[in-house]
Amino acid sequence: MKSTLFALGLTAISGAVAADPATACPPLLDLSVRRLAGEEVVNLCEAYRGQVILVVNTASKCGFTPQYEGLEALYRKYRDRGLVVLGFPSNDFLKQEPGSEEEIAKFCRLTYSVEFPMFEKVSVTKGSATPLFERLAAAGAPYPKWNFYKYLIDRNGNYVDYFASLTSPDSKKVAEAIEKLL
Repeated sequence: MKSTLFALGLTAISGAVAADPATACPPLLDLSVRRLAGEEVVNLCEAYRGQVILVVNTASKCGFTPQYEGLEALYRKYRDRGLVVLGFPSNDFLKQEPGSEEEIAKFCRLTYSVEFPMFEKVSVTKGSATPLFERLAAAGAPYPKWNFYKYLIDRNGNYVDYFASLTSPDSKKVAEAIEKLL
């Protein structure tokens, strides 16, 4: 009897200490990143938990740079339903993002009217990738092989799919994948 009460007590204590799965931070999003050209640090869990997320490695001087327009259109179309696009500029591929963060932010805003959240310039290639791209790879996503790889994350913070550079953000394939998660 005493051991049963002891075991029940431990269960109650461990249950109280264990994180509530509904509020626990998914490992993929359990990190903080700095806003582009700013000092504000954003915890991805706190800011985007419960939303469908499209993570994109971007570059301003790439043949795929016009995809900013499609990414912004996706963001505007679906943000009220829970989609957020997160842009991460990278200079990893043929130095196609050579500018400062201030220059990148100005280019995105003035050329493509980008309103979706953009974050610090990062590395995305295997062996030098920042934590978010390492975690995407650990979850089964390929490392980007070029600019404008798009990674879809569900509302529970799980990696779902990726779309390579050649898949335009305004493609039917991307829209269907997003709508399925919304």
